[in-house]
Amino acid sequence: MSETSLFDEYGPMVGFDEMFTDPAGGPAVRPEYEAISGAFRAMGDDEIRVRADALASSYLDQGVTFGVAGEERPFPLDIVPRVIEAADWKHVDLGVQQRVKALEAFLADVYGPGELFADGVVPRETVMTSPHYHRVVAGLEPANGVRVHVSGVDLIRDADGNFRVLEDNVRVPSGVSYVMTNRRALSGALPEVFADHRIRPVQQYSRILLQALRSAAPAGVSDPTVVVLTPGVYNSAYFEHTLLARTMGVELVEARDLVCQGGRVLMRTTRGLEPVHVIYRRIDDEFLDPAQFRPDSVLGVPGLITAARAGNVTISNAIGNGVADDKLLYTYVPDLIRYYLQEDPILQNVDTWRLGEADQREEVLDRLDELVVKPVDGSGGKGIVIGPAATAAELDELRGKIHADPRAWIAQPVISLSTVPTLVEQGIRPRHVDLRPFAVNAGDEVYVLPGGLTRVALPEGELIVNSSRGGGSKDTWVLADPFVDPNPLDEAEVDEAELARKEKPRPGKARSGVGQSQSQSQGESLQEQTQTFPEYTEPHVSGEVE
Repeated sequence: MSETSLFDEYGPMVGFDEMFTDPAGGPAVRPEYEAISGAFRAMGDDEIRVRADALASSYLDQGVTFGVAGEERPFPLDIVPRVIEAADWKHVDLGVQQRVKALEAFLADVYGPGELFADGVVPRETVMTSPHYHRVVAGLEPANGVRVHVSGVDLIRDADGNFRVLEDNVRVPSGVSYVMTNRRALSGALPEVFADHRIRPVQQYSRILLQALRSAAPAGVSDPTVVVLTPGVYNSAYFEHTLLARTMGVELVEARDLVCQGGRVLMRTTRGLEPVHVIYRRIDDEFLDPAQFRPDSVLGVPGLITAARAGNVTISNAIGNGVADDKLLYTYVPDLIRYYLQEDPILQNVDTWRLGEADQREEVLDRLDELVVKPVDGSGGKGIVIGPAATAAELDELRGKIHADPRAWIAQPVISLSTVPTLVEQGIRPRHVDLRPFAVNAGDEVYVLPGGLTRVALPEGELIVNSSRGGGSKDTWVLADPFVDPNPLDEAEVDEAELARKEKPRPGKARSGVGQSQSQSQGESLQEQTQTFPEYTEPHVSGEVE
């Protein structure tokens, strides 16, 4: 073992570091990271660099890239995994489930009876002024009562190591494809390290998502046809659309492949028109149905909402979910949990000021250089102003925008996100991270994928983790509870090719060679599914996680 290590000059640590404590005698490794620390020190600096380079090359060769100023770059996957203990993950799991259930109840109420307005839980104006509240779907009841089939809840760890919710994503959350590809890549780059841990798998996500989509089929449809609707190859998340369609064994379609006739959605095939029952759409509301929203959209299908109202097709996630993504509504979610579930929130929000309220606005304007100010409708880190890092001119401009439209902004304290060791040019250094767990709601249960997407801000001191700001990702290892016998699929990462050789997928209607149809009982538990799907080959991707 080398006397020197890439960890030797680790630091300075600011806030909560997930691998090291910082006692007076110097950094000490937390128990869950001891095996990783030992393995990396045994490898030596040169070997770690070689494996990291091979990891980056593999992503470039597979086309897992993102675009910056017109240049394609490999999506940065750091070689040091992030580890979350079983007990910590249980807290996250329960908290995400609780949040999804509350947001489901909120959306059903907002587009239904509106009881929360009468009871004074949320001001009616807060919802009605959201650009993502769509009256056109008011009263539209989904087949199994689920509007949020897929959600991504962004979390951070504060200075005390507590997980807090930063924002909710229940429109068209992206990034789960990187969770699956990161696991495959890192388990190949660090096989000996991976083998020393009981890590809960992530490759079952597509199977669980498919089951949830099938359970959302219109009433009376026993063998639904599910499709993934994509804007096309030039969309930044096209990689994810293709991967999910392939691993679910369903068709990937564009608007030109679908037509609405007689209140039904039909898909053009070589055998003629065939009915579609569930559409997992990856297109924003405003472009989805030109007959109801933007008439100039070529990405949507005229008549989709009419077919949904007729009960002949389910659109996933539901149109209008964006009102629950609004960062102003975010401030009310703890109240929604108490109101709908009669429970206290498991995961706390970050402290937030509503700038539409005069007293809070006055306080924020007095402290503008101390706070983080965000547009309520922003995504991808766009429009965020970090007060301590902003110039006087930028703060003056922001002050004018707040005065002009206070409802459009919220403010939060500057939180030092937790750090995890990350390999950069200078060696292994602490870098700030967040976490996006993905949840799938089938109606009778909410499944939270163990791990989720860890995004890492690669520039030193950077707090915004988006790839457009130079961010990357980490494989997130959730350790299995040593006192619980997990499902066999939870004991280790499962190689899909090996499973495919042992168990054939159920036969069905093959369309365009994409895969098999999925004939399974809707009553089966999400945790008990064992159907497998063909291996996938990652296509080109360009873009960032929103």
